[in-house]
Amino acid sequence: MNYTSTRDASKVFSASEVIVKGISDDGGLFVPSSFPHLDAKLMDELSDMTYPERAAKILSLYIDDFSFEELLIYANKAYSRFDGDACPVVKIEDGLYMLELWHGPTCAFKDMALTLLPHLIVAAKKKLGRKDKTLVLVATSGDTGKAALEGFKDVEDTEVIVFYPSKGVSPMQKLQMTTQTGKNVHVAGIVGNFDDAQSAVKRIFNDAEIKKELEASGYKMSSANSINWGRLAPQIAYYISAYLDLKDAGEIKAGDKVNFVVPTGNFGNVLAGYYAYKMGLPVNKFIIASNANNVLTECFNDGVYDVNRDFYKTMSPSMDILVSSNLERLIFEVCGRDDAYVRNLYAELAAEGKFEVEAETLRDGVFEAGWADEEETKDAIFTFFDLDDYVMDPHTAVGASVYNDYSCETDDDTPTVILSTANPFKFTSDVLCALGGREKDPFKALLKLQAITAMDCPENLLGLDRKEQIHTKVVDRDKVAQAVLDFVRESAEKR
Repeated sequence: MNYTSTRDASKVFSASEVIVKGISDDGGLFVPSSFPHLDAKLMDELSDMTYPERAAKILSLYIDDFSFEELLIYANKAYSRFDGDACPVVKIEDGLYMLELWHGPTCAFKDMALTLLPHLIVAAKKKLGRKDKTLVLVATSGDTGKAALEGFKDVEDTEVIVFYPSKGVSPMQKLQMTTQTGKNVHVAGIVGNFDDAQSAVKRIFNDAEIKKELEASGYKMSSANSINWGRLAPQIAYYISAYLDLKDAGEIKAGDKVNFVVPTGNFGNVLAGYYAYKMGLPVNKFIIASNANNVLTECFNDGVYDVNRDFYKTMSPSMDILVSSNLERLIFEVCGRDDAYVRNLYAELAAEGKFEVEAETLRDGVFEAGWADEEETKDAIFTFFDLDDYVMDPHTAVGASVYNDYSCETDDDTPTVILSTANPFKFTSDVLCALGGREKDPFKALLKLQAITAMDCPENLLGLDRKEQIHTKVVDRDKVAQAVLDFVRESAEKR
């Protein structure tokens, strides 16, 4: 399997190269040259496997300079860190299910890939004969940062630097990052939002002078955001696994179509599902769910992608995003892999903050999109707990609210899976408020939420308020590049 860039399809790369590089030198994103096919024989084979085996098998179809046996070793190590099943499917009612993706070490769906990515990067470097150190740069809207810090903590010859919006994450998310231990981890808040952090990190990847200075210090950059194929590819597996779990439980028959409802901001989570669909997974609709930052809803419904709009801080902060990086990969696919078209669109975005595409082409017959405001999000949390005794975090609740609207408008009775992306205890005050309680202190709210729901808070969230906050640095958004160089120099001095 070879890979190319969305902005220059003439270039060809191996899987190991794209995993280590993270982003193409031309600013584009790496995509596979083709999609493997999920035939009946392969689906039967996958059906009898454990989740780590399923993940390794699916990855081996894309990352073919790794053997299945190698990938299985990494998958077993990654998913042994999870609390029980890596991604259980929970039945809410007939025809409606939750795919819980938050049973990993940081209680968010990012663990599904970021427990695995460090193994892939280290192994890929060895395959390429690379002896330089890896500098992993991360922009986070809340969950990716902690998952990357935990995944890359103390990984040999690796430094990880995370930038997060200092006033744009939940208290739990912030404490997870600022209390992170490890000799190779660095964290800084930025004065700005996630888009500012992501834009700054992308600029660094494309800055020749910074690259030169980093290489002089023995570092080459990579990414843990979903712009990195090694981060995105593992997410394909849980869509296929969820489908097989429904079939094995007798909820659907082989070949039946299902819907997936995906809360998303950066478009990586739902894009992984689309890639599973391109492999042949029987999907009726992907229902894209946005919060008040509904740039994706507008784009899929009207064909206008315009980031010149108000930015909202919401109770679902990991979706507080206007610049959805992975949309570029979808556009590349639905527009016939026309790299010139993609280059022109993104040049227009850089210059004017917007572009237009044909909405029907973008939807590709399989996407629907909607959004939920804060009150609708609260209502979904309350309703699902009141009627189904199920506790959701605000991001999952955005998905549930959008699905309820879609279901009422369409009468679509296709079996539907909502992707549950975070443990509700990461957002204790907001979830408690939605359930009728009130407590601004997140740790007092934690105790009240446990009492109301009879749900146990994960051990790795308990006591965060008593841990030392190691990483307190906050930088202006135009000082991110300098902060990266400062972190590298500090690390060099320590060595």
